[in-house]
This record gives sequence, C-alpha cells and structure tokens, in this order.
Amino acid sequence: MKIVVIGGTGLIGGKVVERLRKRGHEVLAASPSSGVNTLTGEGLDEAMAGASVVIDLANSPSFEDQAVLEFFQQSGRHLFAAEKKAGVKHHVALSVVGAERLASSGYMRAKVAQEQIIRASGIPFTIIHSTQFFEFLGSIVKAASKGDAVHVSPALMQPIASEDVADAVADYALDTPANGIVEIAGPDKISMSGLVERFLELTHDPHHVFADVDAPYFGAILQEDSLLPVGKARLGPIDFKSWFDRSEYARAA
Repeated sequence: MKIVVIGGTGLIGGKVVERLRKRGHEVLAASPSSGVNTLTGEGLDEAMAGASVVIDLANSPSFEDQAVLEFFQQSGRHLFAAEKKAGVKHHVALSVVGAERLASSGYMRAKVAQEQIIRASGIPFTIIHSTQFFEFLGSIVKAASKGDAVHVSPALMQPIASEDVADAVADYALDTPANGIVEIAGPDKISMSGLVERFLELTHDPHHVFADVDAPYFGAILQEDSLLPVGKARLGPIDFKSWFDRSEYARAA
C-alpha cells in the first residue's frame, strides 16, 4: 500500500516513515526539500498518485497568529484537492490535546481550523490529539526564561516520547478511519513546573523555576486540566526518566 507522509523528514515523520517501511508499505516522505510543498501545492498531485493513505505531520514555519492560521488553511485546501483527485481513502493528521480549550492561543486556533477543514473534506479521517512531546522541553524552558528565572504554569500535563507518538501514528494510519478524534499521551501526569524543574536538575541548569498560574503556554493561560486527555487515551510506555536517559541531554550532562 502506498502511504504519503507529509512532513516525512521531521521529528515524528522520520520515525513514522521508518516504521511503515518496516511493515512492508511503499512510503513517500514528502517535504519541501523533496519537491512537495503543501503551502504552494507544488508536487502534490504527483506525490498523491496511487496513494491510499496520507499522514499529515507538517507544521507551520512561523507561529505568528495569522501566519500559522494561513499555513494550515492553505495547506489543507491544497492537500484535499490532491487527495480527492488521487482517491485517497484515509487522511491522518496529528493535532494537540486541549487545542479546542485554548482559544486564546493563535496556534491552537489554527489547529482547530485545520481540524475543521479535515472534517469538511469528505475523505475518511483520523485526527490524533497528542500531549506535548518530551523532546520539546528545551524549547519550553527557552520560551519561559527571563534572566535566571523560568516562569511556567503549574497546570498538569501528560507528556509523551516521540517514539511512542510515531508508534501510535503508524498504527492508526493502518487502522480503519475513526472519522473523529483519538487521543495519545504519556504514562504519567505531572505539573508543567514540576517537570521543568526535574529537567533542569538533570541537565545541571542553574535556572530557577517559578510555578506561575499566569504564565502563558502558546499564548494561552492554562487551567489545571487544559493539557490532559478528556477521554480514554492510548498511553505510551516511555516515562520521563526512561526518555531522558536515552536523550541527547543525558549525553551532554
């Protein structure tokens, strides 16, 4: 079966491509560097020819409110035009747990807009809502740092390893379309401030962590459960310590 992975060279995409090829499928890792650009539509018709499944893992190069909204809307229109021509039977997209609850975030509003386009496309689909990846902890610290202080929300989260995300995406892509949302998360709940503090301790980072209920996350103020799955989520087995011990951060520390 031919499967097209949009964003197939990224953090999750590369792992998904590897897993699907090991299962014997013909997989095209599509990205601007390979001549496939969802924003402009370049190369999409050629990439989709003969495809049964499309997995959309692309992300906007800019997180500015209007730019990210235009990226997901325009990319969605181009994708579904090409998918309909090719007769694609299953569209899989990776989105964010809690996106619909964080309307004050421009990025989350853009993800909701992307999901609306998917639902209206007429193509059978599965939207995967994932919690935050462990791999983005460094970015969270950088965004929240001011001087030697890191102000982050004490809201609960249930972070997941990219390896577990890739396993889930590959499995759902080969399954019957859900025509709705499925959720994936890591094995443990922890406050964002608590997780950041553990991360900084293990990396010997001298920053001081402050649990701040007014600290924004992607521009939104979090409630305690904003980032937690709502229903019964598929849980990845890799916990924070297991992930950290295999990570580049552990090697550097």
